[in-house]
Amino acid sequence: MTQSTVTGGLEAPGADGGQQPKRGPKNWRPLLLLVPAFVIISLFFLAPLVDVFIRSVTDPKPGVQNYVWLFTTEANIAVVGRTFGTALLVTVVCLVLAYPYAYLMTIVSDRTRNVLQLFVMLPLWTSILVRTLAWMVLLQDTGPINGLLEAWFGIGPVPLIRTTFGVALGMSQVLLPFMVLPLYSAMAKIDKRLLPAASNLGAKPITAFFTVYLPLSKPGIFSGGVTVFILGLGFYIIPALLGSSKEIMVSALIQQQISVFLMWGQGTALGVFLLVSTILILVLVSRINKGGSLFPGVEK
Repeated sequence: MTQSTVTGGLEAPGADGGQQPKRGPKNWRPLLLLVPAFVIISLFFLAPLVDVFIRSVTDPKPGVQNYVWLFTTEANIAVVGRTFGTALLVTVVCLVLAYPYAYLMTIVSDRTRNVLQLFVMLPLWTSILVRTLAWMVLLQDTGPINGLLEAWFGIGPVPLIRTTFGVALGMSQVLLPFMVLPLYSAMAKIDKRLLPAASNLGAKPITAFFTVYLPLSKPGIFSGGVTVFILGLGFYIIPALLGSSKEIMVSALIQQQISVFLMWGQGTALGVFLLVSTILILVLVSRINKGGSLFPGVEK
């Protein structure tokens, strides 16, 4: 084989003078498939949000007086605090009830697990209004629960309805499946041999749980907790039927400002505040769940 042959063989791939083949114009046609989705999102989601924000700073006149009213009125601050406090209470109650239930779903047989899943999904197939009306019957002063308390323990009618307890109880029953399902999804991925291994290494059962199992189930706790908390912030039917004017929440206050007093600016300002709060909560929990610092640039 001569040198020219070798040289020719090496130069063959670059016979075009080292120029790369020109790429044709990008095909944008697949992106056209996104146009219907973008139009639907714009019309039914973005446009109403923009309209709500514009109303909050223009009704009844341009300015931020609606937000000043929101943050300077003691009644509004009390309603906001009650809303967040009730949502947090419901989240804790759902977590306490759902954690052992989800763990039980991971250790039982497939047939029993299907039955437990059915019990979780069954309430979702019933209207919230119907379930709330049922709670009204059960919790009223002359209802079955007070009747049993008086018959068994001699306790007079206990105020269960028109209280924060009644509101939290009804909300917890509705939101419990939204805590159970994320927890079960996270727990199902945990290796069941970890706890026996920790016990064999000398760890007590409670120590093994808090140091091994609980941290591994943290994604389910965060996911379920955020879902229940955010859904709890916007509840309207249950606080309106099981609570009273003393248990009014932000959603009912929005309805009151718009439908009763026709104060669209103040009602939309409340809605914008609730939306921004939800976004901030999602960002905050996302950073905590990922183990990042809450303040970029500041080391943990």
